[in-house]
Order: sequence, then structure tokens, then C-alpha cells
Amino acid sequence: MKHTGVRTLSYQRRQRLVTVLGYAAMLCVLVIVGVPLFWILITSFKDRPDIYTQPAIYWPRSWHPENYSHATTTLPFWTFLRNSVIVTGIVAAVKFVLGVFSAYGLVFLRFPGKNIVFLVIIAALMVPNQITVISNYALIAQLGWRNTFQGIIIPLCGVAFGTFLMRNHFLSLPAEVIEAARMDGAGWWRLLTRVVLPMSGPTMVAFAVVTLVNEWNEYLWPFLMADDTRVATLPVGLTLLQNTENPSVTNWGPVMAGTLLTMLPILVVFLLLQRHMIKGLTSGAVKG
Repeated sequence: MKHTGVRTLSYQRRQRLVTVLGYAAMLCVLVIVGVPLFWILITSFKDRPDIYTQPAIYWPRSWHPENYSHATTTLPFWTFLRNSVIVTGIVAAVKFVLGVFSAYGLVFLRFPGKNIVFLVIIAALMVPNQITVISNYALIAQLGWRNTFQGIIIPLCGVAFGTFLMRNHFLSLPAEVIEAARMDGAGWWRLLTRVVLPMSGPTMVAFAVVTLVNEWNEYLWPFLMADDTRVATLPVGLTLLQNTENPSVTNWGPVMAGTLLTMLPILVVFLLLQRHMIKGLTSGAVKG
């Protein structure tokens, strides 16, 4: 009895330690993520002297909501927003369609070299996008597509991550359901639209949300391709906003206001779909 009580007490202590460590980890994550967001929000309402005061002021002496109007009127903010919607919408749609169809082909179709194709896709995931910037830039320049939407959109349509994600999910679908559909005479299109996709809702939502967030925040390639405001996206526009008025001293108030306005649309989408996204990212972890 004494040994049982000691083991129970030891187990309770370990459980309390795990709980404390869990809360400490969550607090650290909250600080790491929350403090920068708080600083951006507060800075977006500060006047320039408050921003450059040392030591830093964590609460504005006076509030300046006109920073938001300054951010949207100094530069063609709404043009940047339109361009971001166009680029993000087209790239996300193309990536989604290509990801679903390529993953379906790798799982449900039989063709020679299928494993080699998948290995190439995995290898593409290992290569940072920055490595291909120079070659892509040279090709787009030769085609005369600089400062055009097609020059920005087409090189961004690689779909290695989406193919990897959807393939893993398709492999986790019940094999007996797939076989029953094939025995009923379902062709590849009917199998995809009537069986596979209806069972893949959360994963498709996860794929769509990850793609939307990544493309909305894409900076380097649009920055290299856009020569003026006609095709520049919001992240590029925020860079231009830093150089208005006095280029040597950035007025960070409007810049932070523009940053929040840029974050808001995609943040709303993420918050609305986060449960489906998490479910979709974990659904392919276990097969069966």
C-alpha cells in the first residue's frame, strides 16, 4: 500500500510538472507572437516623435488614427490591394487545381515512373525559392514579361507542397470505399468528384488556406517584377510607403497602419477556417 501511494504521489507530481511546463510554453509562444503584434498596433497610432523617443514609449502620448488615412492616400493603396487580390486569387486557384489533380494521379492512376515523379516533387520541396530567383528572372525578362501580371503569377504556380499534402491525404482514404466505387463502374472523373473530394474537405481547406496565406505574403518575386504601381502588390506597396516624405527618416506610424490593413483580410480568412485547416493538416498523419 505504501509503495502504491508513493507511485501515485510521484505520478501526480509528474502530471503537475507537465501541466506547468505546458502553460509556460504557451506563455512563451504568446509573448513571442503577441508582443510584436501589440507593438505594430500601438505604433500605428503614434506620432513620429513618439516612435523615435528613447527609451521606447509603450503607450502613445496622443493617438493619431490619421495614420490609417495617410497609409491609404499617400500611395495608391487600393490599387495595391486589387493587385494582391488578383495575384493571390489566380495563383491560389491554379495551385489548388494542380495540387489536387497531380496528387490524384500519383495515388490512383498507374503509369511508369510514378515514384520518380514523386521523388522529384519531394526534391523540389527541399529547394528554397530564392535559389531559382535568378534563373526565373532571366527567363521572364527574355519573354518580356517584367512588370506584368503574368510575369508575377506564372513562376509562383509551383505546387510541390500541395501535391505532397493531398497525396498523403488520398493515401489515408479507406481503400474499400475506392474499390467499391471502381466496382460500380466509376471512372477517374466520377471517382474524383463523387468519392475522393467529398471525403477530403478539411484537407482541401487546409491546402487552400496555406496557399492563400503564402501568396498574400509573397514579397521577393513581386518586388523584383514590379517596376511601378500598376502591378505592385501590398507587401511591395508597404516598402514604397517607407520612402515617402523624408526617405532618410521613415514615418513608421503609417507603415504600421498599412501593415495592419494588409494583415486584416488574410487574418479574417485564417480565423474563419482555422479549425478545418488544423483538422486537414493532421488527417493524413495516420493511414487507415
